[in-house]
Amino acid sequence: MGRALSVTELLAKKYKLLEFDSEWFEAFSQPERSGIWFIWGNSGNGKTSFVLMLIKYLAQFGQVAYDSLEESSCHTMQEAFRRVGMSDVSKHVKLLECESISELQTRLSKPKSPDFVVIDSAQYSGISFEAYKRLKEKNRNKLIIFISHAEGKQPEGRVAKRIMYDSGLKIWVEGYRAHSKGRYIGTNGGTFTIWADGAQRYWGN
Repeated sequence: MGRALSVTELLAKKYKLLEFDSEWFEAFSQPERSGIWFIWGNSGNGKTSFVLMLIKYLAQFGQVAYDSLEESSCHTMQEAFRRVGMSDVSKHVKLLECESISELQTRLSKPKSPDFVVIDSAQYSGISFEAYKRLKEKNRNKLIIFISHAEGKQPEGRVAKRIMYDSGLKIWVEGYRAHSKGRYIGTNGGTFTIWADGAQRYWGN
């Protein structure tokens, strides 16, 4: 049987938070630096750009591994890295080329392993929900971010939906804006603009 916390103990508990600022704080407040995040959206809405912007921002807080299961190190990925200025944080970001979940777990079990892991995508990883739970349990001190395709406004596939429901921070990308749907919503109501001109054309004023 697990230990029960008193109200006093819970309120006195300290958490390690990501000290987000500016537009990141306005959209997502200051989330815990460990746990599960889930980002999903349809193609052509700015999802990849947002993910890379997030990776670059997280790099100031620790080491980031981006497991690119879909695009790997292709030319379009190179251009996307250039576009967001990823060279500014090159010492803190690693691109993993189609690393399987089991290989990724081996990497994360080593000393000085990445603090933050981005898995792109949940569908290409082929992960089952049981394997997801094992990955989560073995890496309680990490932040694991799953990227997902969408069917309409829902994640594509049963496993992706279950991971989304289990996530602490859920981020829906549409019309070049990222919308917080999870437990962390910032001062502006939880909206991050990825590309201002594109968002204005999509959403209007």
